[in-house]
Amino acid sequence: MTTAVQDVLDLDVRWVLHPQVALRPDSFGALLYHFGTRKLSFLKNRTIVAIIESLPDHRDMRSAIAAAGISDSASAPYVRALATLADSNMITRP
Repeated sequence: MTTAVQDVLDLDVRWVLHPQVALRPDSFGALLYHFGTRKLSFLKNRTIVAIIESLPDHRDMRSAIAAAGISDSASAPYVRALATLADSNMITRP
């Protein structure tokens, strides 16, 4: 994992869907819409959707990823995707 990703997404803290973001499940995955920035994101990976939906149930991002059945060795693409969502304020620290 690169330092830039680590700076944006701390896996050892709690994350939540931003209060101004709506998640709408869809046949391909889900849509995220940020009412504050008007940014729209398409999530085409159902595992990412499951991780985001489970964030309130976990003490940190690492636990949410593990609960989705993702091993540490396979987590890099998921962490990058979640870091992108954090960078665009779709997910945030509470």
